[in-house]
Amino acid sequence: MEERLTGPIRTTARPGVTELLKQLIQIGIALTSEHELSTLLERIVAEARRFTNAEGGTLFLRSGDQLRFAVAQNDVLSERMGEKEMRRYFADQPLCLTEPSLAGYVTLTGQSISLPDAYEVTATQPYVFNRTIDAQLAYQAGSVLVVPLQEPNGKVIGVLQLINARDAAGVVVPFDKELEGLVQALASQAAVAIRNTRLEELSFKDPLTGVFNRRYFSVRLDEESKRHTRFAEPLSLVLIDLDRFKWINDELGHRAGDDTLKEAARVISAHSRSFSVVTRYGGDEFAVLLVNTPKAGAVKYAQRIKDVIERHPFPHGPLTVSVGVAGMPDDAVASEDLMPAADRALYIAKRLGRNAIEVA
Repeated sequence: MEERLTGPIRTTARPGVTELLKQLIQIGIALTSEHELSTLLERIVAEARRFTNAEGGTLFLRSGDQLRFAVAQNDVLSERMGEKEMRRYFADQPLCLTEPSLAGYVTLTGQSISLPDAYEVTATQPYVFNRTIDAQLAYQAGSVLVVPLQEPNGKVIGVLQLINARDAAGVVVPFDKELEGLVQALASQAAVAIRNTRLEELSFKDPLTGVFNRRYFSVRLDEESKRHTRFAEPLSLVLIDLDRFKWINDELGHRAGDDTLKEAARVISAHSRSFSVVTRYGGDEFAVLLVNTPKAGAVKYAQRIKDVIERHPFPHGPLTVSVGVAGMPDDAVASEDLMPAADRALYIAKRLGRNAIEVA
């Protein structure tokens, strides 16, 4: 067997089971209060790793007959490859449920698997450990714990997989059997939290474009303005209005208008940071809330969006945008003042001939 890889492993003593049960209850409450799906998924894996002192963990979500990596955390690989490259690698590695695998077996049966050594899986067992990823990454999995993310109705929506439990000395050991039940309970709580967050996201998404709707924008604007007041973090708002959209709708029809809106939303989202709140505010107007971004950064963002929209080959002809920018604390001291400030700037941009950026 290859030598085990070592990395920045935590070596603190494990709390007693009673204390872990208390922590599990607290974690369950925290998970149900998390509204951002990506943050929720990362936290599920992080908490499961903390419980078990696991070197790595992955979370798969089921999509039809495939499992897709939603989260990948690994101390050794992130140190060697870098966090971004590691995540990119796993994102490109979907698992097909028609091909045998540990995660696939757990998804289809709803049964957990705990292996002291993944490399000792035999042909007589109803699942297969695929060594391909290990070989490609020059990595070796040892102990593995795989549990289903199972809703109360029995539906398995994904899988949580933990790799290489470490003892206090940093040596790879089997996963503690006392902890398996706790991890399964955590996974059940996680499945409910994921389902609720997905449903909430649907209520917060614009059905045509898939970006956030005005309702969610109002919630986040209030939250972020409070954070600004408390921590003095800058907050900016960029309003984007599609020029000549009325002409597209009137002359080419509503289907062409819908196509244009969807493509514009896709382009804006693709050129925005993951934690920016891209919103279809109404009609052909998009509002982008830039968290922890000063006004100068918002102006650079606005220029980037204006340029990429102008260069993009839209299906029904070229498109330009008019943009208004405002920020806290420069132009507003309260959340209710930020939108009017950005709206005034947008009005000026449109009045001066469109295809322009104006700052409050």
